[in-house]
Amino acid sequence: MSNVETKRVAIEVSKTVYVSGLWQRPSRAWSCLMIAPGAGAGMEHPFMAEMAAELNALGIATLRYQFPYLERGGRRPDPPAMCHATVRAAVRVSASHARGLPHFAGGKSFGGRMTSQAQAANPLDGIRGLAFIGFPLHPRGKPSAERGAHLDDVRVPMLFLQGTRDEFATLSLLHSLMRRLGPSATLGLFKDANHSFHAPARTGRTDAQVRAELVVTLAKWMKAVLN
Repeated sequence: MSNVETKRVAIEVSKTVYVSGLWQRPSRAWSCLMIAPGAGAGMEHPFMAEMAAELNALGIATLRYQFPYLERGGRRPDPPAMCHATVRAAVRVSASHARGLPHFAGGKSFGGRMTSQAQAANPLDGIRGLAFIGFPLHPRGKPSAERGAHLDDVRVPMLFLQGTRDEFATLSLLHSLMRRLGPSATLGLFKDANHSFHAPARTGRTDAQVRAELVVTLAKWMKAVLN
């Protein structure tokens, strides 16, 4: 296994707002993925850390980072404009460390949605595609496609990694979204997994097994985009 360069980085969102980031680059890196966190868990959450380690093992450099409210230890997400600015600031920092690696962006749940909104409003510099790890298409128990409306304005390939039991993305609505977005969108489904990519014990599948499938699916998609 290649060595992994690890750096704590400060990301300047504005003159008065900074957030933390963690850059990890394996010695044989062939691509880079920025990973924004979910609404209730920061970049150090075990799922985020373990996924990044497995991506690094496959030759994918990662930048995990916080949103300002998470940096402050808050619970209420920042306004979308602040989240979008944070995504753009993270792109700049990631590019400065990537040294020519092809660049992808995305995130877990809320982080992926904020990244896609930023991309839809004004394309992120150098980003080759977006990867959503549990895209929150609607609130829990309130099926709707409204949160996916902006995706029509995204002009780079998109990957949706979703559990079939995701309570924030009803399967029928997901399939409708894929048809609407056409060839630019790819859907990777994980049987019996929920929004946290946890499968019930009765399935015999562990969280680690589901996560490993997710990471391999993500890496294959990135290679396909680059080829």
